[in-house]
Amino acid sequence: MAGPAAPTARYLVLNRFDDEFGAYHRYVDTTRYALAYLTLADCADVLDRDNALDTVVVADLAFETLLPEARRLHERHGFDGIVGLSEYDLLTAALLRAELGVSGWSPDFVRDFRDKPRMKQRVRAAGLRVPRFLELDADTGADRIIDQIGLAVVLKPRAGAASHGVALATGRNELARALASVDPAEYQCEEFVAGSVLHVDGVRRAGGFHFVSASLYVNTCLAFAAGEPLGSVLLDDGPLRRRAVEFSAACLDALNLSDGAFHLELLHSASTDELVFMEVGLRPGGAEIPLLHRDLFGVDLMGEAFRATLGLPPVDDPADFRTAPGGGWVLIPEPRPFPSRVLSRTPLVGKLPEVYAETVPEVGEVFDGHGGYLHIGGSFRLRGPGQAAVHRAVLDVIDRYELIAEPAHDHD
Repeated sequence: MAGPAAPTARYLVLNRFDDEFGAYHRYVDTTRYALAYLTLADCADVLDRDNALDTVVVADLAFETLLPEARRLHERHGFDGIVGLSEYDLLTAALLRAELGVSGWSPDFVRDFRDKPRMKQRVRAAGLRVPRFLELDADTGADRIIDQIGLAVVLKPRAGAASHGVALATGRNELARALASVDPAEYQCEEFVAGSVLHVDGVRRAGGFHFVSASLYVNTCLAFAAGEPLGSVLLDDGPLRRRAVEFSAACLDALNLSDGAFHLELLHSASTDELVFMEVGLRPGGAEIPLLHRDLFGVDLMGEAFRATLGLPPVDDPADFRTAPGGGWVLIPEPRPFPSRVLSRTPLVGKLPEVYAETVPEVGEVFDGHGGYLHIGGSFRLRGPGQAAVHRAVLDVIDRYELIAEPAHDHD
């Protein structure tokens, strides 16, 4: 009797997820496609190791660490694709493809989505509005920035994410102090544009939207990094949403994204009513975005991203996606000062009708300031009849959720 058929394709996956997003086997028919993993130790348990070609635990996911392991696995299995869904693994996966001769996105293509000056240059060259910006070097001082950009300005890491290392400077002395605290080779500076921050999320296929949504941030990611709550509300269908989607399509065209998932942030200027490109990630948005979209629309952004990266057909037909009248989410930052131990918190499911899912910390849980968007003071997903109702509910969550913590002096 013949044994099981050999897989038609083999893929290498770089994994840093320790939750359901690490269940990559859900995204492919494992009788046809076989997966091998390079993973961090504390993220290995979520993988389908029983059916994997190989699972290799590594100390970190740096390119230099992964290359010898990837080369050994490629010699053994012969990979048809390499994928890393995290923002921090996109370029590493591309570098491994180039080194091993595996097809897929090139390092140059991925750098357009990782390097902020590069992406803004591409978008600006297409005639679209971007903030005035300046790449920094060792000789860049506050006076030069003010002469070329003005004030206020934002210092950002060239390849950062989640607002880590971002600083807003409204005066010359503040700008000079910020410049003295960073490595100019790793930073860029751009004008601060006052207005509302929007995010557009979705998947492109064959140069068009396979799925797209548009949302308004309540507060900002930078404020969240500084300890304030962050929310998001899906936009109702209307002029602003249509403008945001059309503008995002033009930005993605400028970056030649024909097939892939994206999370694009833009500003709606308070003074000029124009849309201004901020940045875009070549992957689904973080926080509650993938879960909310799965719950409300029936679209698996992570699965779509996985398959698009490997050149596989979409997970679902757009005709099967649901419509959502209104939805949003709220993130509560880690309690401060660090480290802090949770004494009490107030769950809101059943207390606010729009809150349908939540994750709150356990009493006694300790926070150290390194939780990102996941290990935080609380997260909530909301749905309602429309943008206005959900926006009110987001503000209610921020107002009514109470998290009490104390300094954890004895924490190791």
